[in-house]
Amino acid sequence: MTNVAVVYHSGYGHTARQAEAVHQGAGGVEGVQSNLIPVGEVDRHWDTLKAADAIIFGCPTYMGSASAEFKKFMDASSKVWFEQGWKDKLAAGFINSGSWSGDKLNTLTQLWVFSGQHGMIWVSLGLMPGNNSSKGSPEDLNRVGSYSGAMAQSNVDEGPDRGPSRSDLETAGHLGKRVAALAKKLRG
Repeated sequence: MTNVAVVYHSGYGHTARQAEAVHQGAGGVEGVQSNLIPVGEVDRHWDTLKAADAIIFGCPTYMGSASAEFKKFMDASSKVWFEQGWKDKLAAGFINSGSWSGDKLNTLTQLWVFSGQHGMIWVSLGLMPGNNSSKGSPEDLNRVGSYSGAMAQSNVDEGPDRGPSRSDLETAGHLGKRVAALAKKLRG
């Protein structure tokens, strides 16, 4: 059995919906077990992360960077880093912010650097950008236009029942499925 872990922080519930979509995408691949881990519960799941073939990181972008709660998780992983416990595992990332840009790329870069320090192998989104032509639509996958990971936009004055959009959640599901399929292939 291939194991994928989805570790995330969500301040207002928007990123939690995105994490659930990533989790469902990964778990929907035959022969893959996906584990959804909020960073507030990570102390109970270090063994789950150790056993994972892939870890997908997710958080909101606050002030152009990963949320403080997610950064605490990153810092808490220093013992794993010292032992190179995640070396050669697959890694990927997803993020959400209120603004279309919101400096989301900076946060994905932060997650990529974090995974690189752990010796992990980063998996891109693997989708062309959507909604970038006269024939495009906000319903397209990858409507935000990222290559590095799954990006979502949620209006700051609306709760998680109104955002992220269906297409952003489907993009997150695509990322989970892509990482799980690659992890299964590498493990096999």
